[in-house]
Amino acid sequence: EVERALSEVDGLVELQVASIPEEPQVEIHVDLAEAERYQVKPGDVRRSASTLLAGLQVGSLYEEQKVFDVIVWGVPEIRNSLTDISHLLIDTPRGGHVRLNEIADVYIAPAPIIIQRDAVSRFIDVGGSVSGRSLSSVVTDVEQSLQSIDFPVEYHAEVLNQSAESQAGWQRISFIAALSLIGIFLLLQAVFESWRLASVAILTLPMALVGGVIAIVLGGGEVSFGSIFGFLAVLGIALRNSVVMTRHFQHLEQDEDNVFGPELVLRGARERLVPILMTTFITALALIPLVIAGNVPGNEIVRPIAIVILGGLITSAVLNLFILPLLYLRFGASIMRETPKITVSTQAGLSSSSD
Repeated sequence: EVERALSEVDGLVELQVASIPEEPQVEIHVDLAEAERYQVKPGDVRRSASTLLAGLQVGSLYEEQKVFDVIVWGVPEIRNSLTDISHLLIDTPRGGHVRLNEIADVYIAPAPIIIQRDAVSRFIDVGGSVSGRSLSSVVTDVEQSLQSIDFPVEYHAEVLNQSAESQAGWQRISFIAALSLIGIFLLLQAVFESWRLASVAILTLPMALVGGVIAIVLGGGEVSFGSIFGFLAVLGIALRNSVVMTRHFQHLEQDEDNVFGPELVLRGARERLVPILMTTFITALALIPLVIAGNVPGNEIVRPIAIVILGGLITSAVLNLFILPLLYLRFGASIMRETPKITVSTQAGLSSSSD
């Protein structure tokens, strides 16, 4: 019934109900009225039939340090055919016997050999593919179609789709990323000893991801969890280079007494040029074979990571070599220059002070 309802949804194709593996099985359905006439309890009938047909363990036998199960079971002659089973003799409270087919219906019916469960609930899947429409619009129509079906008590339908699972995954990632950014910002402030420089480093990080985004678009436009890991790697590389570059500027100004200005920024960028290019070049050499290999088995996760990192390496290098020096020149006023300095010189027993 669900399959028929969903077959009318536009954009939903290749519908099929998941098949349940079955095998023939002997079913014994007790006739309550006949069982009462013979004063036989239905539970006793089922228990006796199960013991004779399937066996009942009643104990264990220990011999030579081995354990053997002791099972009460009917002889093969009484379970060779359905007729033999229907003629089984069931004890009655009066001391006599009654044939099984006189108090129960004995027949062969298909029975599932595998019962699938989600938690404690049994389930069966009705699956299909989406074609010609967006996944969200098809899911909306599917939910509306299911509302028209009157399910029995304790039965219900659930729409399971990759978009819902992906959305939940994105929400978790967004929450973790927000907490991580706050922690990174506080650490940057502690390293730079400046809220401005920490803000500049955080706000310029998205610029390093532009190359990764362009690489994804050129590679087919599919964003996966592998791509997310690639973006995280690019952020790590860009952040490391940003910290090293900014600290180098501060070192030149505060420890080597270079005057703050364009000359200081140019010197710092020149001295960091070779390390940044070498890091970019060596990382790219390691990742290019993964991209060239294509979508081969086993490369499903590492290839998107490699594509994003390769694109991000280019924009990260541009950010650290050109954009970050300009921003430091604009916002990098050091704490030492913001605080007036007092120097004392002594000459002929007199002291003088100057800024």
